[in-house]
Amino acid sequence: MIQPTLHFVQCPELDGAHRMAYWQWGDPASAHVVLCVHGLTRQGRDFDVLARVLCERASAAGTSLRVVCPDVAGRGESDWLKTPVGYQIPAYAADMLALLAQLQAQAPIAVLDWVGTSMGGLIGLVICGQPDLPLPQRVRKLVLNDVGPTVEWSALQRIGAYLGKGGEFDSVQQAADAMWATSSSFGPHTPAQWLALSTPMVRPVVNHDASAPKRWTLHYDPAIAEPFRAASETATQEGQALLWRLYDQISADTLLLRGAESDLLSVDTATAMTERGPRARLVEFKGVGHAPTLTSADQVAVVSDFLMASHEK
Repeated sequence: MIQPTLHFVQCPELDGAHRMAYWQWGDPASAHVVLCVHGLTRQGRDFDVLARVLCERASAAGTSLRVVCPDVAGRGESDWLKTPVGYQIPAYAADMLALLAQLQAQAPIAVLDWVGTSMGGLIGLVICGQPDLPLPQRVRKLVLNDVGPTVEWSALQRIGAYLGKGGEFDSVQQAADAMWATSSSFGPHTPAQWLALSTPMVRPVVNHDASAPKRWTLHYDPAIAEPFRAASETATQEGQALLWRLYDQISADTLLLRGAESDLLSVDTATAMTERGPRARLVEFKGVGHAPTLTSADQVAVVSDFLMASHEK
């Protein structure tokens, strides 16, 4: 079974720089890059199943693909920021530009696609909605996974209630069980699927006593909660007006995924996204809330069919 390789890119910030990690799949020299960006509390290994399928389909079609899955700053293998104010969409978008510049320098990009889950979709919306940004190529195909310019305030409050409250666990399985309590809206998963998704979500607790039992904690910096909780409903609504203006400027072929039970992306918002801007094609998944994990066969097929159509003709 193919596995990703871990790489890093230096990203500037106000008082220095930080390293952002990214997981790379497929052919590192391929001119076709699929950038997959995760949700608020997640990390790049969320896309293992999708990335593996995309690479296998490209190989079967006699072509190549480079799938890149970053750990957004403060998550996974990436550095934690010195100043929590940097944990916001504009700074994340700047980091993605630094990543794309490095990828371009390593192997010129001819085709660029974007898959973004929740927060990763908002970063993609900001990137794709500004035609003058210094991208190696404009995004050809954009997948927005259960997110849009309008995000329901009640869902943000729900997320804020658990964000940054990690604690410690006796085992990865115990951590997986705890995460399921706040993530059951992701929809049905087998125990094996959920454990695979959960394993990269924890890291060992540093303990200088070698005889102490091993403990685990969540992978992300609890400080990502600070700017999230500081946002008011009024400020959030003002930001959404800007996001709609950016959405209307997107030229990429856009696929919108929605969990049919989602409390973050409303039916009204999803419908509006099919009628304006890039006029996204909407696909809903029954029995799923926020957000589809892109690990089930039906979800993976929808996304991979959308991205690979031109390869397999």
